[in-house]
Amino acid sequence: MEIIYEMTGDTLTAQLMGELDHHAAAKVRGDIDDTMDRYGAKNLIFDFSRVTFMDSAGIGVVLGRYKRLQTGGESDAKCSGLRARGLSAGGEDDDGSVGGRVVITGCSQKIHTILHMAGIFSLMKYTETKEEAVAYLHRNEVQ
Repeated sequence: MEIIYEMTGDTLTAQLMGELDHHAAAKVRGDIDDTMDRYGAKNLIFDFSRVTFMDSAGIGVVLGRYKRLQTGGESDAKCSGLRARGLSAGGEDDDGSVGGRVVITGCSQKIHTILHMAGIFSLMKYTETKEEAVAYLHRNEVQ
């Protein structure tokens, strides 16, 4: 699994390439978290246009980054503890969302189906292109 990063304002785009499975999940999780911390990313775009396979560990990576942004950058363990106690660590933004936001873009039909069946799109927006994702996060129209 290879990841190419790009920062646009306060948004980190992570373009993943290859298989996001249990073998790659821990490294991907750590790499994305480290990069988000290094650049102070508030939002995250997962670009799955070059992901060829994803299993439940990949879904866990996506959900973990979502939870982390919702709680203002806290670890997965703390997020789980807060959720278990029915608490939230993040404040609301002006649009009513809590913490940062995650957008998924560019999935193949197979990956889109996996994420849809896992209920990911009830939590996160999906766009066809990275440009649409950036525009959504920054509230701009796509030209």
